[in-house]
Amino acid sequence: MKIINSNTEKDQVRSIYNTLPANLICFSHLRWDFVYQRPQHLLTRLSKVFNIFFIEEPICDATDNEYYEYLTRGNNLVLMVPHIKAGLNAEETKTILKSMFDGFMKNKDLSEYAFWYYTPMALDFSRKYSPDLIIFDCMDELSAFKFAPEELKNLEKEMLSKADVVFTGGHSLYEAKKNQHANIHAFPSSIEKEHFARAREITECPEDQAHISGPKLGFYGVIDERFDIELIRDIANARPEWQICLIGPVVKVDPETLPRNKNIHYLGPKSYQQLPEYLAHWDIALIPFMLNESTKFISPTKTPEYLAGGKPVISTPIKDVINPYGKNSLVHIANDAQGFIEAAEMELSNNQKAKWLSKVDSHLKQNSWDKTCSNMLHLAKEVINRKAYSSIAQ
Repeated sequence: MKIINSNTEKDQVRSIYNTLPANLICFSHLRWDFVYQRPQHLLTRLSKVFNIFFIEEPICDATDNEYYEYLTRGNNLVLMVPHIKAGLNAEETKTILKSMFDGFMKNKDLSEYAFWYYTPMALDFSRKYSPDLIIFDCMDELSAFKFAPEELKNLEKEMLSKADVVFTGGHSLYEAKKNQHANIHAFPSSIEKEHFARAREITECPEDQAHISGPKLGFYGVIDERFDIELIRDIANARPEWQICLIGPVVKVDPETLPRNKNIHYLGPKSYQQLPEYLAHWDIALIPFMLNESTKFISPTKTPEYLAGGKPVISTPIKDVINPYGKNSLVHIANDAQGFIEAAEMELSNNQKAKWLSKVDSHLKQNSWDKTCSNMLHLAKEVINRKAYSSIAQ
């Protein structure tokens, strides 16, 4: 290894160390304006460091030439939505997306760009580029989701071979991937405590929930193939006096298959800002996910959010809920409707929650999206610094 002695070389090292590219391109399978979750939490914070270009999956509605629609979402954060023609096959779509991205990257200095991937599918149009920093934030096991493309597993292997650093959305996903990359780190779901702690003080109930009387058991999130419809149906049938409030969009499942009991209330999607207003008036918060391939490695962000709002939580035995929340007696873990009912009855009759709430607050004290983002940036800087030192020391 070359030893750096001259003042010129030392100045060169100092000028490169602790620097990051000015721009970050994020390739996402999730739409920014759909549900506010991990990508939005992290990239909003990262926009204080980078100019963010958030590339979504294409919308097939172009009537003439394909184009990017540019939408501003705060300072230094721009959505890039590809609009292409309908009716294209997979290969035609890949070709067009590659041409569009090549056009965007034309004459750009790659040293000024970092790539942040949520979906390995984006390699189909970005693989030829090798910026100084490639991050793979593996928030879910996407290949296990309903309608996942067959080639996703192979693309993830390629992604893991290209990435400089890999983050996982939870500890169980980290355990499954840890031997597939030399620089991989677990970053489970975090929280904006102050935002959800507002639920402890809010007194006015949203209009569409205010008329619902009786004990309220609530859920917010995406109602999709992971959501246990039969569990909700069984609880509602067994306890018709309990009111089940479900907030969020219905996707990838037929709405006609959802239970329509009088005590089940579908309140539709709500904004991130509105969630504490609904949570404030629930007696119990639910995590009613099925146990299947698509939930094997999930780390529900709603777990710490519910707890920050001061609400007792009942969850099916999702690994990343059991550990740490179940093991620390912060959340009830139940296997079936009867288990949910017994835990709910216990909480509805419990008027002494101060000790539990103090334990919750102590557990959440060190948990924040700010801290998560800061730790991720530290690891990204280590990559840049290591590469900079290596290039100068050669």
